[in-house]
This record gives sequence, structure tokens and C-alpha cells, in this order.
Amino acid sequence: MAWRGCSRLGAPLRRSPSWPQVLGRRRIVSCIDPSTGLTEEQKEFQKVAFDFAAKEMAPHMAEWDEKEIFPVETMQKAAQLGFGGIYVKPDVGGSGLSRLDTSVIFEALSTGCTSTTAYLSIHNMCAWMIDTFGNEEQRHKFCPSLCSMEKLASYCLTEPGSGSDAASLVTSAKRKGDTYVLNGSKAFISGGGDTDVYVVICRTGGSGPKGISCLVLEKGTPGLSFGKKERKVGWNSQPTRAVIFEDCAVPITSRLGAEGQGFSIAMKGLNGGRINIASCSLGAAHASVLLAQDHLTIRKQFGEPLASNQYLQFRLAEMATRLVAARLMVRNAAQALEEEREDAIALCAMAKLFATDECFTICNQALQMHGGYGYLKDYAVQQFMRDIRVHQILEGTNEVMRMIVAKSLLRE
Repeated sequence: MAWRGCSRLGAPLRRSPSWPQVLGRRRIVSCIDPSTGLTEEQKEFQKVAFDFAAKEMAPHMAEWDEKEIFPVETMQKAAQLGFGGIYVKPDVGGSGLSRLDTSVIFEALSTGCTSTTAYLSIHNMCAWMIDTFGNEEQRHKFCPSLCSMEKLASYCLTEPGSGSDAASLVTSAKRKGDTYVLNGSKAFISGGGDTDVYVVICRTGGSGPKGISCLVLEKGTPGLSFGKKERKVGWNSQPTRAVIFEDCAVPITSRLGAEGQGFSIAMKGLNGGRINIASCSLGAAHASVLLAQDHLTIRKQFGEPLASNQYLQFRLAEMATRLVAARLMVRNAAQALEEEREDAIALCAMAKLFATDECFTICNQALQMHGGYGYLKDYAVQQFMRDIRVHQILEGTNEVMRMIVAKSLLRE
């Protein structure tokens, strides 16, 4: 990620700080300052997250991507700071923070490595689902080790034949005495094969949402296996595999909530997941604005720094404006979800739609400002762009987000 000169492009590019150095000094002008509007307490744990991102994540971000390393030890260090169960209740090891607090933390961590932070957000969602919908025995069995990240979790909803139409899932869990016997498969599962706990949305009844339940499985359960590790454009610091169930028997006590409650549990998890992934996009976009800002100041063409070019000034201003607008929308939705407001579902969908679209535009424009250098893997901007492209697809595609918002408006 260190910037290099290149004689083929004319005069060598003056050596610039690497991304960890840029992040470490955090020269943030007030108009894009992510601490604006936060309480003193929120500013404190935001600083902790930024410092962790700069010291423990950013220096390794490129290597994790290139070698496809799942940085478990680094995530366990993050858990020591309370980031393994951010919005899980304290009695089972969680930090007990709010949805807004969580958004602030994930945005800051994402500046160090968006891919790793995105997995952390999924792990946190799984821990919250068990904490919220599990009974006391389940909460105390799973949550402490998840919050410490001694054990890692995966969320299993998507199937080869049911993506956006989640209610059509066919993975079955048939009751047989005191057990459920699972058959089917899940696709695109983050952490699949490397994680320890699997929150599985499956069909225990008839067709439609009311026939769906939620089970918690542990790695090593007979009949549970995994597909090949997928090769991806981004998100390379977390493995992705199919999760396969072949006559996989689990006790009835593995069920979260009542039979038929699974679809509701899944959707409630995803409402928060959409805020989390939007927050990860904010971090990548924030980092990209800082990288573009530095590059425009240092890179010279036609005898002047690129920063002297009014067109590029205007584009940078647009990027900053998009970033701040997206951040405000995400934080508003996080607050609505925390307060359990009636409009929270639509606001979460709006925030996920707007933030992931706009933040990808910001990262892509930052890459363009770097010219040919932006297309080299020595430059962090390309990794931020690759890592957040998938945010427009997962946790409900942005097309589905539009459907949710339109349904809310027309119902009113």
C-alpha cells in the first residue's frame, strides 16, 4: 500500500505516506469529522476503535486480502475491547451498547479493514440473535464465548435457490422425537467452515414465512459439512463457503424461540445487519476521501498539484457531501431501531440503500482520482472499492431495499 514512483508515467510520484500512516494521524477537517454530534462517551469508544483500526488492522489489511487470511487473533483482540458482542447484554459478556454506538464503532473499525469489520458485524448480529431470542440456558451457553470471540459465529439464511426471496427457503428440519433432522444447504456463508456456531434459518412447517424456524448448530455436529472456499472479488479476509446439512440431527433445545418464529427472528436480525453493513461502508468511504485528499495534494500534473484543478476540487466536495449525508442517514436509522419506532424497518432499508450506493460511488471516484496508481494493489483505495461492492448485494439487495421502502409508503 506504500505509494511508489513510476518513470513510465513521467516524473516519479513523490513518496506519500502509506494508508496506516494516513489513518494513524487522522487529519480530519471539521466538515467530515465522524465525531460530530456524538456524546463524550461515544467519542471515547470511537477513538478506541480508530486507534485499534490504525494499529492492529490497517498495517495488515493488504496481506489479509492477498493471502486470504482470516485474522482470528486480531478479532479476539478486538473482543477484549468489547467489540465481540457490542449490543449484547452485559450479563452474558456483552458490552450492552446502543445501535448508534455500534454504528460508530463499525464505521471506525472499517477504516482499518472493511472485510474483517464486516465479518465482525455478522458475528455480532448472530450473538445478538441468541441473546435476544434464546432462553436463559441458550444465552449463557453461547453468548460468553461469542462475546470473547473464543468461538465465532455464522448466519445461515441464503440458499442456492432463495436469495432475495428468503421466505421460499427449502432447507428442512423435520421433527423426529426430541430432535430435528436437517437436510439442505446454505450458500455464501461468511466464515463457513472456519466458525464454530451456526445460526440456521430452516423450514419446520409448511410453505411461506410461518413455516420457518431458527436453530443454533455447533461445528462438529454429525451431518454438518462445508463446500469449497469461494474465490471472491473482495471480502478476502473472511472465508465464504456453502454450509451443507445431510441428515443432520440436533436436539429440539437448539431452537431459538417458538416454531414458526424463525422468519421474524431472521428479519429482525437483518434490520440491525443493514445498519451494520452500511456503517462498514461509511468507514471505507471515509478512508477513501482521506486517501483522495492526500493524493490530490501530492500528485502533480501540468506543473501543478491535482488539488489546484477545480473539477477535481468539485468532485472531492461531492464525495465529502455524500459521505456526511450517508452518515447522518445511517445514524438516524440506528436511533430509530434502538427506540423500536414504527418507521425503523423502512429507515434501515433507506439507510442501507443510500449509504452502500453512495459509499461505493465515493470509493470508485477516489480510485479514479488516483489514475493508474489507483488500479494497483499497492494502493489501499482499490481494496476499499472491492470490499464494499458486495454491500449493495448482501443483507438484502438494494433492489429489495427499494421494495421495503415503497411498501411502507404505499401502506401508509
